[in-house]
Amino acid sequence: MNSETAAPGRVPAPISPTGHFEMRFSSTPRGARLARRLAGQRLDAWGIPYDCDTHHTLTLIVAELAANAVRHGRVSGRDFHLSLACDATTVRIEVTDTRTEGVPVVATSTDLRDTGRGLLLVEHLAGRWDWHPRPGGPGKTVWAEYVLPVGGRPPAAAVQF
Repeated sequence: MNSETAAPGRVPAPISPTGHFEMRFSSTPRGARLARRLAGQRLDAWGIPYDCDTHHTLTLIVAELAANAVRHGRVSGRDFHLSLACDATTVRIEVTDTRTEGVPVVATSTDLRDTGRGLLLVEHLAGRWDWHPRPGGPGKTVWAEYVLPVGGRPPAAAVQF
């Protein structure tokens, strides 16, 4: 299992970002799609180009976490929050929703349901992932960290903000 298990409430220390992006989106399929597209644009601006495997992997992780926030974390009239942080070796993705009940659960590979495999994908693609209660309010934050391959992005001096 790639998940780093921490007691809920214990927030792991964030990476020291050289790039940071965060925004709120409506808890709708359109909001999830916009989150994925804007994350992709930001990654490209940080030197992780659209046409590379790293970019595809990171946008897939964003898409899965945003879709989960919309499908399982939606509270009418409340948005979800996306945060991206990037340093020379790691990209951290956090998606926060405002629904308190229910915790993220990874489906098993033998589960025959047609849905519920998003976190299984995240677990496979990310170096580590987990969740914690939302600080300062109701809800939860699901986060994933992806370790960039060598040559996965240019030196920090070339990063644009």
